[in-house]
Amino acid sequence: MKILTLPLRVASALAFALMLVGLLASANSAAVDAETAEQDEATASNTSPRIVTLYQGATDSAVALGLTPIGVVDAWLEKPMYQYLRNELASAEHVGLETQPNLEKIAWLRPDLVIASDFRHGRIAPLLDAIAPTVSANTVFDFKTTLTMVANATGREAKADQLLQRWDARVADFRQQITAQLGSRWPQKVAVVRFKSDHVRIYTSGFAGSILNELGFEQPDTLHTQGWGMKLSSTENIPVLDADVMFVLLEPDDPAIEANYRHWATHPLWQQLTAVQNEHVFEVDPVSWMMGGGILAANATLDDLYEHYELTCHAPLPNLEEEPKC
Repeated sequence: MKILTLPLRVASALAFALMLVGLLASANSAAVDAETAEQDEATASNTSPRIVTLYQGATDSAVALGLTPIGVVDAWLEKPMYQYLRNELASAEHVGLETQPNLEKIAWLRPDLVIASDFRHGRIAPLLDAIAPTVSANTVFDFKTTLTMVANATGREAKADQLLQRWDARVADFRQQITAQLGSRWPQKVAVVRFKSDHVRIYTSGFAGSILNELGFEQPDTLHTQGWGMKLSSTENIPVLDADVMFVLLEPDDPAIEANYRHWATHPLWQQLTAVQNEHVFEVDPVSWMMGGGILAANATLDDLYEHYELTCHAPLPNLEEEPKC
């Protein structure tokens, strides 16, 4: 994806950011009102830091930890923010795209902390550091790393430990139940397939891939790669998708994607796939399976798996008003 390209040298842009922050500070130094004083007190006690989150997994993690970011980037789908986070983020300002955040607006918000990622924001890291202390994860896909990073930066380590312990318990429970249910048919090979308007992608890593790997699923025999997966442009590649179970991600309300899905799904080679013949093809929510990127989305993905395999779901999702689907 396109990452913000700086029109000036980093040094010049850094000087601009420092000047911008200085002007903002000067404008507010004349009078510190009661609201600012309360915010400073909250920050000092580390109970309510003013944070800006610059990728989806960081936003999800903040909400899971009981934080309300003052600034967030736009969601990839369900704009401006994913449905499952809208109640918690009703008061948050939007600061542009994940791949191109608005630095001026971030500075205007006067955050105590910025949550970024090297993958998206490595080239603007000096500018972010000039605005506020910034912590950055290597990728945007590792929800455990993101949760731990946000918790460590905001003094919520105990809450993160609780969420991760609950996750580990659910993973262990799922593995025990599915092993008992499928017996010699476990582990299953799984294909996570995303349809676009002119091609198909099968994922072996990333957010959903890491979850499925932790749960004990295996990659298809036709696909062994160290990368993110594979892009398929022709229906002649359909045999690559062969697996015991397939999870299909479709972006909502996109006629071109729906048409491409129908084109592939009516092809004779598609009908020969193991998952198709055994009626183990499931359409799933791309927000929870790919876009959300945090522990709340991970739990929603696990809920789907409990439901599709008709297992008994025990633990509820943390910090959400809705009941779990399973």
